[in-house]
Amino acid sequence: MSTYKRVVLKLSGEALADKDNKVILEAHSLDKVAEAIKMMKEKGIQVSVVVGAGNIWRGKLAEQIGIERSTADYMGMLGTIINALALQSALEHVGLECRVCSAIEVRSVAEYYIRRRAIRHLEKGRVVVFAGGTGNPYFTTDTCATLRAMEIEADAILMAKNGVDGVYSADPRTDKSAEFIKTLTFNEMLSRDLKVMDNTAVALLKEQDIEVRVFNMNDIDNIRKLVDGEDVGTTIRKGE
Repeated sequence: MSTYKRVVLKLSGEALADKDNKVILEAHSLDKVAEAIKMMKEKGIQVSVVVGAGNIWRGKLAEQIGIERSTADYMGMLGTIINALALQSALEHVGLECRVCSAIEVRSVAEYYIRRRAIRHLEKGRVVVFAGGTGNPYFTTDTCATLRAMEIEADAILMAKNGVDGVYSADPRTDKSAEFIKTLTFNEMLSRDLKVMDNTAVALLKEQDIEVRVFNMNDIDNIRKLVDGEDVGTTIRKGE
């Protein structure tokens, strides 16, 4: 029996890409994520997903070519819809039912996000992929994952990282002295300015009974360990 009943899996857009060949979507990466989600479903967990768009569009590029912030953010939201549709296809290939629910209305390819409808999909055993961010500029997909977790009353946000085992005191890829942190509170994240989630998302979570688990997605077995209650990665909770 799993530790969790309902979760939001937070993926970066880069988790779906082939960085070596500079391709925005890659079959093996999509299949790996789909198999991880299938594993969770087989353990009776209701799974929703929020995916970023860093494999398609970056804010720095917008600055370089002179696109103003609001427009750039909307472009990023559209990128998340592309990734959500790719993930939907991968999930269907492994036999899972999936619905893409977008905060931006794109009726030809996705449902418009309605909280009660999304919950009903989860209750019926479908995977729900939340796309289009919050539907508003100036908010990241971290904030989207947090809002959706609160709205659907999820037990946890599972933050999948590429090649990083959890939260560190600094970026371990550039700072060899960075120390691994096993447990944290949301207040500690803010006070130490740890760049795991954006501060808006952390501020929203401070008073919520929602765990954030940060773990390395490169080893797909970490998903099994995590949902079975093993102490994988970093656990972040509200303070006493």
